[in-house]
Amino acid sequence: MELDPRTPVLVGAGVASQRCEDPGEALEACDLMVAALERAAEDAGSPKLLAEADSVGVPRGFWEYSDAARLVADRLGAGGARTILAGIGILQQTLLSRACQSIADGAAEVVLVTGGEARYRTLRAGIAGKEISDTEQTGVEPDTNLQPHGSLWAELEAERGLLMPVAYYTIMENALRYSEGLGLDAHRDEVAALWADFSRVATGNPHAWNSKAVSAEEIRNATPRNKMLAFPYTKLHNSQWNVDQAAGLILCSAEKARAHGVPRERWVFPLSGTESNHLVPVSARADMHRCPAVQIGGGRALELAGKTIDAVEHLDIYSCFPSAVRIQARELGIASDRPLTVTGGMTFAGGPLNNYVLQAVARMVEVLRGDPGSSGLVTSISGMISKQGFGVWSTEPNPAGFACEDVSEAVAAGTETRELVGDYSGPATVASYTVQYQGDASPRGTAVCDLPDGRRTVANTDDPALMEAMVSEEFCGRTVQVGDGGTLG
Repeated sequence: MELDPRTPVLVGAGVASQRCEDPGEALEACDLMVAALERAAEDAGSPKLLAEADSVGVPRGFWEYSDAARLVADRLGAGGARTILAGIGILQQTLLSRACQSIADGAAEVVLVTGGEARYRTLRAGIAGKEISDTEQTGVEPDTNLQPHGSLWAELEAERGLLMPVAYYTIMENALRYSEGLGLDAHRDEVAALWADFSRVATGNPHAWNSKAVSAEEIRNATPRNKMLAFPYTKLHNSQWNVDQAAGLILCSAEKARAHGVPRERWVFPLSGTESNHLVPVSARADMHRCPAVQIGGGRALELAGKTIDAVEHLDIYSCFPSAVRIQARELGIASDRPLTVTGGMTFAGGPLNNYVLQAVARMVEVLRGDPGSSGLVTSISGMISKQGFGVWSTEPNPAGFACEDVSEAVAAGTETRELVGDYSGPATVASYTVQYQGDASPRGTAVCDLPDGRRTVANTDDPALMEAMVSEEFCGRTVQVGDGGTLG
């Protein structure tokens, strides 16, 4: 087929990583981003592409730069590039889709997307008692500042102590277990086995933060080094964000790729991108073990790409916690025996804040090039599976051309919700629950409860006997008493 010269194509992908025990020798985050993009240019075989960038997009991180993309652009000699900052809560797929669409529309020829963290550097500095400093920016703002609208959680959830992501994800996990009819022990075994599989994939990923395989037993069981965070998740079920990692991607038009002599075998095509920004707090979801947005958005991305899920050879399912992976896999209809990651996931490959998807795409590019003619799906999540994004990639172009869509309206129409109330006392049925372990503080049990009139509430307990029952017996489906102020009895 004759290729439209405006076809967007990813020509370079690079990853930068460091693990310096002396924080004084470690690069700061923006330098890691620069290094990742320089490696991406080497990957494309054309360093000149960097200076020709029309725009640079960066997802917000822990760092305090006001316009990290400007720092990166200036250091790469692309001072004329427009800069884009994607705030926390903006899907990384949004940056990628915007980049591809701007190329397809003729608004840009070369777009750089990068992100990175130096949290391990910060951690080591704290341990060593050393002062470190980052580049300071004053009076500099991005040309485009993408910020989310709406809240990722309900006020009642926050009032009742649901603040940490791990609490929400274990509530979804326990709801999923109940829907599947699994016993507590069998469920914990299954989740640990899934994460052990991810660990094994990480051993084959040259960019993974941890390259040592971890057994299911080590993941499943709490120890002093692997503490229980919220039932049934230990620390080894949790995303690892104390990493020094960055990824850099170079996208351009097919015409520009040819002009720069990028070999055709280096090209990886974005086939489609979809996203949903319809927000529903976890406790207000009618079925907390489901996410219709994944079925709708993922299905549409595959449709636009001309693929079925079974025909996509490689997958990287966003992996902040096991329930995120398990829910997405079920909604997408992925066969149970298929590998669900090319990186090893955020626990083992590393999950730099708001940047993991770029790491996943960089790795997916390597995998696809090693399997010519194949395609890959990379999914994105923001919040508590609150927003969802999907990107389909291949070494062969989409005959219909790149396409992206926001499916938020369809998701809103297809998502059933429950009204949350805080001023209720009386009988209720547990829809799902967790027990949170908060460092040296006392644990707390939290239950999302269905009320007789169809509404919902959130209730807490500090009763040791009740919490012991919550972690040793199936608590979903139980009738409980909710007292004034949301006490659980």
